Amino acid sequence: MKKTMMSIVLAMTVLIVPVGIFAQPQSSTTVQTVKTTETEGTLNEFGPDRIVVQTETNTRPTTYTSTKTTTYVDETGQPVSIETVKSGLPVTVYYTQDGNRMVADKVMVRKITTTKTQ
Repeated sequence: MKKTMMSIVLAMTVLIVPVGIFAQPQSSTTVQTVKTTETEGTLNEFGPDRIVVQTETNTRPTTYTSTKTTTYVDETGQPVSIETVKSGLPVTVYYTQDGNRMVADKVMVRKITTTKTQ
């Protein structure tokens, strides 16, 4: 009986030990892709937390959320003063989708181009 019990304990040990060795925790890496999209149009409204832009292709203006990290630049990439950003200016809004919100990362304020007619 003692010999049988010893054989069972030895067999269990042989079966359990490899399971412990091979059952190592697995690590995983999650990669999140953020896609930045851009829209060109005319600045309709501008406030501390929102930017409304009218595009030529859309009948309704598009609203973007602006944050403390939203940057405002000119066509050369130089920062512009927030006071110079006004309704009626042509802009390009670079934004990312955050749930159902479009968050403006960068707003490029373009010069108004006028054509001279004679």
